[in-house]
Amino acid sequence: MAVPCVRVPVEDGEATRQRLADADLVDAEHAITGEDGSLYVPVTDPESVPDDLTVESFDAPERRTQTTPADILGFDPSYARLGDIVVVDEDGPERAREVADAVVESDIPVETVLNRASKIKGEQRVRDWDVLAGDSTETVHREYGHEFALDLDAVYFSPRLATERHRVVEQVAAGERVFDMFAGVGPYAVPMASAGAEVVATDVNETAIEYLGENAERNGVSDSVTAIAGDVRDVATDYEGWADRIVMNLPHTAGDFLDTAVALAGDECVLHYYDIQHEDGRFDAGEAAIREVAEPEYDVDVETRHTVRSYAPHEFNVVLDVRLTRR
Repeated sequence: MAVPCVRVPVEDGEATRQRLADADLVDAEHAITGEDGSLYVPVTDPESVPDDLTVESFDAPERRTQTTPADILGFDPSYARLGDIVVVDEDGPERAREVADAVVESDIPVETVLNRASKIKGEQRVRDWDVLAGDSTETVHREYGHEFALDLDAVYFSPRLATERHRVVEQVAAGERVFDMFAGVGPYAVPMASAGAEVVATDVNETAIEYLGENAERNGVSDSVTAIAGDVRDVATDYEGWADRIVMNLPHTAGDFLDTAVALAGDECVLHYYDIQHEDGRFDAGEAAIREVAEPEYDVDVETRHTVRSYAPHEFNVVLDVRLTRR
């Protein structure tokens, strides 16, 4: 039966499926189908599909019902997937084990199930894990056509930020000079290099920088990415006035690095500043901090005020896209 489908190259399939799923547009009654190098993702409402995606009528077969963890448990557990790792977030060990057993028993392709055992801690931005199934915390995660090797036991990575990363990457033009101040394994740096930017990426986590170098090679952009292990404040003197775009994805403490960001900025520079703030006036503190540091040397124009996600009760992860123009 012919149904509306989004057609994408096979290599972009999983990222596009996730993007459509986030918008609740995937038609669960018909199967995602590959044909002649393209993947056809059935959608429920073609009018709501983003304009940059192609919708075609395609004869998609009815989907075979798959067993989900919710089918086994009788409730819908919260979990995230990174490659062949599933991450759950359960407070009680018995419930965590119950959810892990259901994930393994379901039709989800999984090798390892982890439960968060601590909050993110230290400047390395890592956390402790309870390994509930499998024995490896290393995987290869695919996102919007790119591959990222990583070890969750040694680096920070959140698959829930994929849509936000893609939003920022889509703003990048070929030839830009981008500085990623807290780069991790490269989920901003690598796609930006693929978009034609020259990228300098720093992180204090040496293991993350090793993976970033591997990921630049894996995605064919190693010539466009300079990966540096160390505190960005120690590196910035070599790149003063260099950047056309700066990514500051270090919520809670990015404000401590605004002096460095302004030093890196060229005559015109877009700053992506991430913050965690209370729901009331959630953008005000970040904007005030940027103006305090950048003015009067720069005109400050806030182009986007965007809420990324809920972080805690009454607290939100937000981002400001700010254009700095030297006076």
